[in-house]
Amino acid sequence: MNKLIILIFLLINFTDDDTKSDQFITRQGQVSFFSYTSVEDIEAKNNQVLSIIDISKNEIAVSMLMNAFVFKKSLMHEHFNESYIESDLYPKATFEGNIIDFDPSETDTQTRMVKGKLTIHGITKEVEIKTTIEQVNGSFVLNGDFEVTVKDFDIKIPPILAPNIAKVISIKFKFEYQHYEK
Repeated sequence: MNKLIILIFLLINFTDDDTKSDQFITRQGQVSFFSYTSVEDIEAKNNQVLSIIDISKNEIAVSMLMNAFVFKKSLMHEHFNESYIESDLYPKATFEGNIIDFDPSETDTQTRMVKGKLTIHGITKEVEIKTTIEQVNGSFVLNGDFEVTVKDFDIKIPPILAPNIAKVISIKFKFEYQHYEK
């Protein structure tokens, strides 16, 4: 609950009228993950990701509902939410961080590191994510990919199912921001 309060506080700070012109938002950001094993690949996509960037401060905040991931098989969706992520206890994943050395006036594509705190399954870890930033018609598009380990986020996998779940999960994201206007 404290994490949710912090995220709401950050979102309120991003909506301060004095810096309104420097804020960009996406309500339909895309996050997908992929888990490869010899038994079965697991892939899911979430197109309902909220993210806000404040280009004057180089800050970014991301929030997504875990049960909004769409799987090819409904049983995978059920196991993901009930057994692994426990989305009834941990309904959201969040990220709060900074875009390092970002120059919003640069019109060429920039590759920058985004550093911050990723919270999944109630566990928060510091991460660094290599991100491509494009300026398109006065807005920004951020793309990137990174990996997380299930162990780092205390996701329990029963030994009998361990061959079916990769220990390292590949995550990709794409956020197409629009200028935020109240």
